[in-house]
Amino acid sequence: MTRYAYVNGIILDGTEYMEPQTGRAVIVEDDKIVSLVESLEDIAGCEVVDLGGRYLLPGLINMHVHLAGNGKPQKKQRDNTALVEKLFSNPVSAAVAHKLVGEYAKIELMSGVTTIRTVGGLRDLDTRVRDAINAGRQVGPRIITSNEGISVPGGHMAGSVAVPATSPEEARQLVRKGQRQGVDFIKLMITGGVMDAKAKGVPGELKMPPEMVRAACDEAHACGFKVAAHVEGVEGLKVALECGVDSIEHGAQPDDEIIRLFQERGSFLTTTISPALPYALFDRSVSNASEVEQYNGKIVFDGIVACSKAALEAGVPVALGNDVGCPWISQYDFWRELVYFHNYVGVSEQFALYTATLRNAQLLGLGDVTGSIEPGKSADMIVCAANPLEDLCALRHVDMVVARGQLIRHPHVSRKAQVDRELDKFLTAK
Repeated sequence: MTRYAYVNGIILDGTEYMEPQTGRAVIVEDDKIVSLVESLEDIAGCEVVDLGGRYLLPGLINMHVHLAGNGKPQKKQRDNTALVEKLFSNPVSAAVAHKLVGEYAKIELMSGVTTIRTVGGLRDLDTRVRDAINAGRQVGPRIITSNEGISVPGGHMAGSVAVPATSPEEARQLVRKGQRQGVDFIKLMITGGVMDAKAKGVPGELKMPPEMVRAACDEAHACGFKVAAHVEGVEGLKVALECGVDSIEHGAQPDDEIIRLFQERGSFLTTTISPALPYALFDRSVSNASEVEQYNGKIVFDGIVACSKAALEAGVPVALGNDVGCPWISQYDFWRELVYFHNYVGVSEQFALYTATLRNAQLLGLGDVTGSIEPGKSADMIVCAANPLEDLCALRHVDMVVARGQLIRHPHVSRKAQVDRELDKFLTAK
């Protein structure tokens, strides 16, 4: 059993009102934080890790990930259904897809994200990678996954990272299929989305009938699962909340009824500003978006920001995810979502960091496991050179990652120069 003492660091513990703490060492034994001590006598027998005055904080938690995507910018919409069919048409390409999903999970970890929630993947690859990581056969973050989402024919991501259901009973069957695969929760695609919309306003259109939403939620809850739902329109928000969805992914311009439904249901919102920003704010010569895509992207961007502001004002819990896998959104860039949350929603750097650590853990049902630097918690930590409470861009580069006690001293990711160049223009609100 390995004992580490992380000394000479400035601790940001992840709690809501965190302030920098000095003069304390964090003692890690095997995969757990066992104590925070002030006396050097208490680190006897430990392998000492000298942080050299750098900042030690909880590993980040990304609540909205698609592990099958790499975030590469696209010149036009592609046929994802045909691509997935080709990938799984033979064992060799299927094995390549499996390997890539594992590699993308590792990139998340190397960027400082120690827990991810995947909300739509290729078949059962996400659970297989999760299980390999848990068994120590692969290096990666803690994964909470739904595998494939449930959509409708012609609906959002149907045929790629979601499976279409044609009836409430088929939706129930897909929930049970997920249960057999060992998923952790269920994901629904209730409205359209920007990436597959062919006309203005389509991302907000209700695609999944209310009776199907209710059937899927009832079956999921009977199986002990929470339900997350892709929603980018007001009608979809109301249907999702009325029918039992536990978390709304993305959001839309809310009204008083929607806020009331959030409160009555006890559901939370996962804010995802990152994927809409390039569509909404980039010049089309850069984004390669069509006029329709830019129009839809701006509606979705404004709706997500407005929903997040209204939810926070009303006391509705808000989580953070960056919809990684969408064009321009890479597996290593979750830190940008915290910057956007601060810039566009108007929260403090402290609240953004709290949301991406302990608050996300609590909303994931893992608040007693991870998300803060406290005795008894999993040793999920990162080290960065500057203070993210002063500038969240400090999270762009991490010097160390600790995942369930495993120390990675020099994590590295290969960045895309074009993505950095264009997204860096929006590190301040415009």
